[in-house]
Amino acid sequence: MEHACCVKEQPQTRTEPQSQCHTPANKVAQPDFDWTSGPVWRQSAKNTAWCLLGCAIGDFGTIFAFQVLAPETNAMLVMALAMMNGLLTSIALETFILSRQMVFKLAFKTAIGMSLVSMLAMEFAMNLTDYLLVGKAALTWWSIGPSLLAGFLTPWPYNYWRLRRHGKACH
Repeated sequence: MEHACCVKEQPQTRTEPQSQCHTPANKVAQPDFDWTSGPVWRQSAKNTAWCLLGCAIGDFGTIFAFQVLAPETNAMLVMALAMMNGLLTSIALETFILSRQMVFKLAFKTAIGMSLVSMLAMEFAMNLTDYLLVGKAALTWWSIGPSLLAGFLTPWPYNYWRLRRHGKACH
């Protein structure tokens, strides 16, 4: 069984007629990027959702622990720790899932090689949304949904681009 995170899309290659008049001799014309591939949007959404699950476990778990055990802790410190734990749990989840398909060492290497840009953007969006809605690093029943939505939507276009342009899906 192949995990959705590791399904690779072939990089976009479209050959367009190139005119010597419009392309300097030392530059190669780049094809226009296509943002309209439904299958790539669907695959990148699955990839982003797996990442969101891993990130949310560590992120929300950390915020909740501080909310219950040490509510006076500085919100910025809590959010920084939540982001770090979100990254760690996302990597751990991906390693676990991938280790069912490959040896553990390779699974861990693959998980570590995920896009930190995507995960950091996701974590930042989740924490910023929570902070703007609640006014502190705390979870409420009504802030979790918008935080998850922001965490999903923020890196999704980047994950599409990465999958479409480079054929890289593991993030």
